[in-house]
Amino acid sequence: MRRLLVAAVLLGMLGGCASTPPSVGEPAPTLDDPKQESAYLSVLDRYSDRKEIYDGFDTRVFAGATLQTPTFREARIHRRAIFQTLPAAKVEQLLAEEMSEAEKFHEFFLAVHVNDYRYDDFAHRNSIWRIALVTSAGEITPMEIRRLGRSDLNVRAYYPYASLFWVTYRVRFPKAFANGQPVIPEGTEQVMLRVASSLGNAELKVHAR
Repeated sequence: MRRLLVAAVLLGMLGGCASTPPSVGEPAPTLDDPKQESAYLSVLDRYSDRKEIYDGFDTRVFAGATLQTPTFREARIHRRAIFQTLPAAKVEQLLAEEMSEAEKFHEFFLAVHVNDYRYDDFAHRNSIWRIALVTSAGEITPMEIRRLGRSDLNVRAYYPYASLFWVTYRVRFPKAFANGQPVIPEGTEQVMLRVASSLGNAELKVHAR
């Protein structure tokens, strides 16, 4: 039975028409308490989105992104505290650091799976990709795109949509335009992270608060 399953997976990969990226390895870590797990996933879902870029029936790029709002940052730190059994003082320190970061930038965690590694150049100066944060006030390009590395079980503990072998990035935008106007105006319900190139574009829409 196991050999048949492996053969089926290999045939799907060779066929080139997979609608989901290769999924291997262990499942993402979860909390022991189902209520705590469900609560975290609810917050994650609110500030995250996933999209694909297609070439006919084939998928060129899988992308997932999470806006690092204060609410999400707090949920992520509390999840880390449970996994690592952190003392209260350490939790308070981490929360203070996260809130300080949230005051400085609009930040996204971005994870991608690119079928052709040549197109995984999101952090390069001359990347084929243009990334922009689009809000009711306009759009703005990142002040920083940093490649964090490949997804692993630790990353998946917080972003389970980032399967193994996906590549992760930190994408930071300024809080205000050059004229001083807020990039995300007060009361904004939803914003969009656009990832676009000649290969196509993905528009990831998430709640802003």
